[in-house]
Amino acid sequence: MSALAAPNEVVTRALLRQVNVPGLDRPAALITLDNGLDHTKPNTFGPAGLTSLDEAITAALAANPAFIAVTGKPYIFCVGADITSLPLLANREQALEIGRLGHRVFARLKDSEIPTFAFVNGAAMGGGLELALHCRYRTLSGGATALALPEVSLGLVPGWGGTQLLPNLIGIPAATQVILQNPLMQNRMLKPKQAAEMGIADVLLEPADFLERSLEWAAGVVRGEVTVTRPEVDKDMWAGVLYFARQTLDQRLHGAVPAAYKALDLLETAKDGDFAAGTADEDEALADLIFSEELRSGLYAFDLVQRRAKRPAGAPDKGLARPVTKVGIVGAGLMASQLALLFARRLQVPVVMTDLDQARVDKGVGYVHTQIEKAVSRGRMDKGTAAKLYGLVSGSVDKSALADADFVIEAVFEDLTVKKQVWAELEKIVSPEAVLATNTSSLSVSAMAADLEHPERVVGFHFFNPVAVLPLLEIVRGERTDDAALATAFAVGKQLKKSSVLVKDAPAFVVNRLLTRFLGTVFAAVDAGTPLDVADSALDSLGLPMRPLALLQLVGPAVAYHVGGTLHAAFPERFGVSENLRRIADSGQPIVVDDQINAEVAKLLVVGDQPLTAEQVRQNALEALAQEIRLMLDEGVVAEAQDIDLCMILGAGWPFHLGGVTPYLDRTGTAERVTGRRFLPPGAASLR
Repeated sequence: MSALAAPNEVVTRALLRQVNVPGLDRPAALITLDNGLDHTKPNTFGPAGLTSLDEAITAALAANPAFIAVTGKPYIFCVGADITSLPLLANREQALEIGRLGHRVFARLKDSEIPTFAFVNGAAMGGGLELALHCRYRTLSGGATALALPEVSLGLVPGWGGTQLLPNLIGIPAATQVILQNPLMQNRMLKPKQAAEMGIADVLLEPADFLERSLEWAAGVVRGEVTVTRPEVDKDMWAGVLYFARQTLDQRLHGAVPAAYKALDLLETAKDGDFAAGTADEDEALADLIFSEELRSGLYAFDLVQRRAKRPAGAPDKGLARPVTKVGIVGAGLMASQLALLFARRLQVPVVMTDLDQARVDKGVGYVHTQIEKAVSRGRMDKGTAAKLYGLVSGSVDKSALADADFVIEAVFEDLTVKKQVWAELEKIVSPEAVLATNTSSLSVSAMAADLEHPERVVGFHFFNPVAVLPLLEIVRGERTDDAALATAFAVGKQLKKSSVLVKDAPAFVVNRLLTRFLGTVFAAVDAGTPLDVADSALDSLGLPMRPLALLQLVGPAVAYHVGGTLHAAFPERFGVSENLRRIADSGQPIVVDDQINAEVAKLLVVGDQPLTAEQVRQNALEALAQEIRLMLDEGVVAEAQDIDLCMILGAGWPFHLGGVTPYLDRTGTAERVTGRRFLPPGAASLR
């Protein structure tokens, strides 16, 4: 045990008490997991925490209770292993030992002759959910906010029995969704109702009196009054589901995420039901992955999302933020309508959209109402909340409706002249203290504010589409933006539940600048004569969320061409203008149809006679990214390389196994080859 000691472990204690439950002839043993901190510091398991649980199980068994139950502190069951200690493991044997320790302790609940229950009162992720799976029965609170086995997203596998227990409990299709599909889809969580319907929990209970009802239900099971039935798992479909899953991984990741393939192998092992053999395989897989570059990048990315995103570098004192009691939105198109719904839901204040004519206003408000109706019909919103939101969102063709707004954001056509005209009109209407925010994706915030009487209250507030899904918000400080406007923008961003990054007012800011350079390099290869399919598949080995042409289609060729033009004007030596991209934009045709390149689009291209190989395209794209990132850091576009990675993860969906982008450029030697030095210190997101 001493070899596994984690010096900085926040120990989750397993606190045992005897509980008298009506109808039972002897007390129950209730083990509560509690690290002594509030719900913002969740329970995790390190070596000392596992030892504490082991001791509590020993004491519980010695008391011969009516049953043993494990629950968590308020709002938290347990979110799994203490991953911060993983980089401290010195060798593979220690990695094996931590896997075996968890398996040994958890198995005591699985193998107990005394009935065991998990009362999942809150967030249960990773090893926490695996602990619950080892218990014979499970109750689940309807208030549990996060239920998942997210390990693959980090570069690990569920290593404490999850790959063996879950498929044999809920079937291989659902288990594949939880262990593979959800982690690879921006780490999607299960809702309590969904988890109960899958069969992960035996009963779903209300959070208000969850512990009392759980004890009553468990007593009913022990007395034989409550019968727990579970559907038989169909083993015949096992091979087919895993074959399809492997094909899907190959198409999407092309071998880039070793953890995903290890998880598939472990799920295949689980079919035979030899639990000891399966968990031994988990130990080996865990030991291999703990000493992988992908895991180190994943842990770095996880830390960025969980820590740095919550403490934005360079943000002013939050005490300077002004209250926002009404929001104005200039524009009523799709982006503006998405923003209206988001502001109303999160800020719970009146939101007014304005546009040039009543038809556009009605369409925008109608979109918001339709989305509210869909949320109610799908059970994601109650009727009371819906009624309130209906009343909060309105529209007008008269900009004077924004006179008393504290925060006004424009989402109009991406043209500097148009945007300057909007602000010139609005400045005569709104109060001098009202913050004026622009959702521009590439234009200068400083230029937009230059002719205003109060340019200090103009700030960039750049969302990413789809607004409801992508969590990044680039907050742009113009040359004259003051701290009060900036602090208000950050406060609003937090209320919107977005992760905000402070960005200098530079062309296209962070994500769009890098993606435009990236796509521009790929399209330059096409212009030179590289076949579309070769250029499009050249980056497959990185395991990006989508290929370049699918990304271009998502962004929109016209938008990409426009942003490219802005960057060409600023940096003509690095950002070219592709006439082929203009032809595609003008044609209005989709580039990709049913995951295939549109042959009609290919006919539009006028190309050279110097095609590149896939390797050359990939190298050019990576070197372009490395060069652009170094220039952005030298220009002070963001504070550090970590902010670049945070933006690419949250705004472009770039995966954890790359660490965003700079760890990959470091470990492949691209950063040093192109810029003469690494972006991050050795070991920060890598083994060395």
